[in-house]
Amino acid sequence: MTLPILALVVGLILLVWSASRFVDGAASAARYFGMPPLLIGMVIVGFGTSAPEMVVSAFAALQNNPGIALGNAYGSNITNIALILGVTALISPIAVHSLVLRKELPILTAVTILAAFQLWDGALSRSDAFVLLGVFAVLMIWTVWQGLQKKTDSLGNEIEQQLEERIMPLGRSLFWLGIGLVLLIASSRLLVWGAVEIAHLFGVSDLIIGLTIVAVGTSLPELASSIIAARKGEHDIALGNVLGSNMFNTLAVVGIAGSIQPMKVASEVIYRDMSVMLLLTGSLFIIGYGFRGAGRINRYEGAGLLACYLGYTIYLVINNFAQ
Repeated sequence: MTLPILALVVGLILLVWSASRFVDGAASAARYFGMPPLLIGMVIVGFGTSAPEMVVSAFAALQNNPGIALGNAYGSNITNIALILGVTALISPIAVHSLVLRKELPILTAVTILAAFQLWDGALSRSDAFVLLGVFAVLMIWTVWQGLQKKTDSLGNEIEQQLEERIMPLGRSLFWLGIGLVLLIASSRLLVWGAVEIAHLFGVSDLIIGLTIVAVGTSLPELASSIIAARKGEHDIALGNVLGSNMFNTLAVVGIAGSIQPMKVASEVIYRDMSVMLLLTGSLFIIGYGFRGAGRINRYEGAGLLACYLGYTIYLVINNFAQ
């Protein structure tokens, strides 16, 4: 009992720390090689903050634990919108000024609908996974094109300000990039092993562990960076972290896991978890897009999102032990 819990706790701590070092090193190195700030924020930081989900789900798929692989990805999406944006909006209402983010909101909604459609037959095949990765590749090309444009955007300005605060020598950037990547892989393996063992010891399904403990753990980098951004008034970064992470989770994380190991999808993932994810994503699109001007997530809406997360989590726990 003690060893799996220790592995889970140590794995989560190392995962969050190594992801932060990886992102800082990669972003600083990209800055030295002349990459535009907006492109660094949308691609480098996007990959870095979603790296925990990618590695954890990949190892879960390799070990034939589809519950953790899918629960981690979709649970992280639910956590990102309901918990992270809920808490962030309570701290400081989020105003959406970036045109790039306003374009990403409907895209994320469409991507979520695609993911739900793929799982409707109760399975995630390799062809489904390749479709997700193909869409992800197209969106990455579009993202790079957006990032290379010389147009001024509030998101790019906020990212440039953050990069100036975190600048470090190139050698140190590459060092932390390498150390962060190695520890990210090691901590992910430790986390998956601990989560699976705890699930078996307490009679909790892999899916519930993936949707709750693992999902929250891998979303901690987004939570930390969004809260810090909100306190500084960098609202576009706070929302951009969530949109980018959810896009990566839905397409790349699930796509990588499915290409490694095709998996059967439990009915509750489709009718319960995917429905909640669709509802939250649709709600975020409506309140965040701003059909008559700049979008805004106020404190009341933040409280509503947080209440949704608490209600969903309580339902998962009660329903698991009632079975």
